[in-house]
Amino acid sequence: MSEFDIIREHFAPLSADAPGAFGLTDDAALTGTGPFVVSKDMMIAGVHFLPRDPLDLVARKLLRVNLSDLAAKGAKPIGYFLGCAWPAGATRDQIAQFADGLREDQAQFRIALYGGDTTRHSSKAGPLTLSATLFGTPPKQGVTPRGGARAGDDLYVSGAIGDAGLGLAVLKKEIRLTPVDKASLAGRYHLPEPRLVLGAALAGFATAAIDVSDGLVADAGHLARASGLRAEIDAVSIPRSAAAGAWIATQTNRWKALAALAGFGDDYEILFAAPPELRRSVMVAAKASRTEVTRIGALKRGEGAALLDETGREIACASQGFDHFGRDGA
Repeated sequence: MSEFDIIREHFAPLSADAPGAFGLTDDAALTGTGPFVVSKDMMIAGVHFLPRDPLDLVARKLLRVNLSDLAAKGAKPIGYFLGCAWPAGATRDQIAQFADGLREDQAQFRIALYGGDTTRHSSKAGPLTLSATLFGTPPKQGVTPRGGARAGDDLYVSGAIGDAGLGLAVLKKEIRLTPVDKASLAGRYHLPEPRLVLGAALAGFATAAIDVSDGLVADAGHLARASGLRAEIDAVSIPRSAAAGAWIATQTNRWKALAALAGFGDDYEILFAAPPELRRSVMVAAKASRTEVTRIGALKRGEGAALLDETGREIACASQGFDHFGRDGA
């Protein structure tokens, strides 16, 4: 099984809808005229996903974490470039399963593979290492920046927070929940939902946005610092799924549990700011995109991010979010 066999059999078919990819027979591709919004993320077995995770789900997550970055900018995705470094012992069936996952999400999100590189480690112990570069077109209103928030803006987040972190704990058998809740949380960890429609609907009036990849508090801090402000998050307002609510009910300290949810990464929801006078516009965008959106706090003068209890006191967060050089991953 040569590199070129793998490309021809598994990856070239994924470029069928990208005329400028030349069937992956060239070392470069034509992507059309710009401008483009571009995002790149890497995933490594044992860091970003469990080594035993099904490879079709790994492939889909690789695309989705990049699509989430485009969603926060309000961009419309077009295609991607892919890089794979396989363990020396990778089999044809494993690569086929990975390609099947790519094919499924390409169809769902209407994107195509434009090129990339496929190689392997010299050792079977070398972890599966993946890289995807997604690109798309910006909205007519312009991309939503990370650093455009103003003091007094409301802070919102889509979906529910903390499910992916709990899902990872479920897969590691660190927590005990009902089979239904376990399946729901594991699904959120394996397959985040990039909020592309919501991101596009927010373009033009959201003043700042970021996707929640490192953790709610951490990413609120990123957004706030980029805007020269302080993000204050009402812990009680953090949106939670039924499964996360069931987990919180088993915890002895409610505030500690809420802080844990706000510290987990991998949610890939959109965290964004908008002026208070545009609250109705936010709700219209949420309804139009069929996405739950919750107002969780505000941007104020100051620096960083804080999680507050119902009396306004700051809650200590054991985790400040995911840091590739600060703690172990999956």
